[in-house]
Amino acid sequence: MNIDLKTAATFMATQARLLDRRRFEVLFRDGDPAAALAALEAYRNPDGGYGHGLEPDCRSATSQPGGALHAFEVFADVGPVISPRAAGLCDWLDSITLPDGGIPFALPMPDPFGSAPFWANADPSVSSLQITAIVAATAHRVAAHDPAVAAHPWLAKATGYCLGEIEKLDETPHALVLAFAMKLVDALGDTRLVEKLGRFLPADGVVAVGGGIEGEAMRPLDFAPEPGGPARKLFRPEVIEADLRRVAGGQHEDGGWRVDYASYSPAAALEWNGMFTVGTLGLLRANGLV
Repeated sequence: MNIDLKTAATFMATQARLLDRRRFEVLFRDGDPAAALAALEAYRNPDGGYGHGLEPDCRSATSQPGGALHAFEVFADVGPVISPRAAGLCDWLDSITLPDGGIPFALPMPDPFGSAPFWANADPSVSSLQITAIVAATAHRVAAHDPAVAAHPWLAKATGYCLGEIEKLDETPHALVLAFAMKLVDALGDTRLVEKLGRFLPADGVVAVGGGIEGEAMRPLDFAPEPGGPARKLFRPEVIEADLRRVAGGQHEDGGWRVDYASYSPAAALEWNGMFTVGTLGLLRANGLV
């Protein structure tokens, strides 16, 4: 499983947006965290949320939960550096939280051009376990080094909502819901709920994404990315080894990785691959391969 970081750097320089180049530099080239945070600032709105295509398939300028997810990814990348914008993002999320503690999949957008239908047509009056779980899971990564995020009431409310919804599951949810819920309980170290969700997983850990393109699926490392997490115990070692080989072997000759799902605009198609390359390299590094 040989990873070519030099070629990956060339790919990032030639095909990735500035924000993801800065993230790559922070993670793999001793780059300046302040530069990554400065690049992120271009996507921030005065209300404290993030939009403007930070989530590639949601091109709206308005602040959106999808933008919050990717902003938290940057705040996690720059740790242990703390940005006050992370706590400010929690404030914004608190302002859109519904009475049950969850957040809607997306908010109304007056400018849906280029956005995926599932973003543009989401019901803002209904909480979404899918988006709340992955935003909260990523916020918990930030909370590990940012006390203001760790203590923020929004994170407690969102986590409580997700745990309650996971408790209610009695049949296999959509693959993305399952993966994102698993990432949250894995991050929390909640062995009981990890085992509950694990009952919905086949032995090979491959769950087809309903409504996705042909072959699109969540795979073992989507459910258990961390080698020390309780979710990793759901899979036989050879299953994880095979999936690591699959991921590592996905590096193209140009140094990048490609997503296996549809993009909804020419800009998104380009931006996803840079984001995905950074995320894949981070996954491989967490597993000792970079």
